[in-house]
Amino acid sequence: MDDPLKPSVSLLAKLGSIAVHAQEMTSSKGHAFDKHALDGVLADPEVKAWLRSMDKMAMLPKRRG
Repeated sequence: MDDPLKPSVSLLAKLGSIAVHAQEMTSSKGHAFDKHALDGVLADPEVKAWLRSMDKMAMLPKRRG
C-alpha cells in the first residue's frame, strides 16, 4: 500500500460497505447476512493491507483479546 491516508476508490467502497453492514448488523432489524458480508469484506486483501498500514501508523484502536 502506497499511502494508507489516500485510499483507492475500490478501498473506499469496501470501507463504506463495512460501515453500512456494521450499522445494519447492530440495528433492530439486523440480519445474519450482514455478519457474513462483514466477514467477507474484512478478509479482502486490500482491506487487510490497509488495516496493517493504518495499525503501523497507530491510527487504529487496539483490539481487545
